Amino acid sequence: MIDQLLEGNSGFVAGEFAGDEAYYHSIAARQRPKVLWIGCSDSRVSEHQMTGSKPGTMFVHRNVANIVAFNDVNIAAILEYGVVHTRCGGIAAIEDGVRENYIADWLCIATGAKEAADRIARERKLTREEKLEVLTEENVKLQIKHLNNLALIRNMHAKGSLPRIHGWLYRVETGTIDVLVDGREPSGRRPARKPARRSGRR
Repeated sequence: MIDQLLEGNSGFVAGEFAGDEAYYHSIAARQRPKVLWIGCSDSRVSEHQMTGSKPGTMFVHRNVANIVAFNDVNIAAILEYGVVHTRCGGIAAIEDGVRENYIADWLCIATGAKEAADRIARERKLTREEKLEVLTEENVKLQIKHLNNLALIRNMHAKGSLPRIHGWLYRVETGTIDVLVDGREPSGRRPARKPARRSGRR
């Protein structure tokens, strides 16, 4: 299934992305969604397909039964980000800091990634864009660590290798997926890391 998904991404890059490259480059620089979509996690429900919308036109949150819970910091942060927040990109917000209440609380979960990126940036004397690249990757690795620390996942891994947890990075500016952590490998090892690149996305 993983190979099928990566092959699908290659087909997307060669077809849809290449056919409308200027548009995808424009949304890599900045997103301007007009709609905040709160939908169900149901695999049969794809908001973009059912509405004929393109990437960059909707800010999306999905959960089981599309619930807006009063005690959920996640949905509060999404509402604040989608309705109030003007900066572009959660990763840049982690780096720069934000003052909005719920967003700031939510992004605390990524503190470990910022600390790692700060250290790497100092050691390698990275530019801001290169540091954001590193921060993006470190955040993926941190969230995988969080997943692996959940009791449900720990208990399942104690019995076998499933579920396999993968860490991917989608590059808005090229349409490609980079495999950061390959869940099919026993160690979760990944391909050799490419040097941090300057990028217009966030």
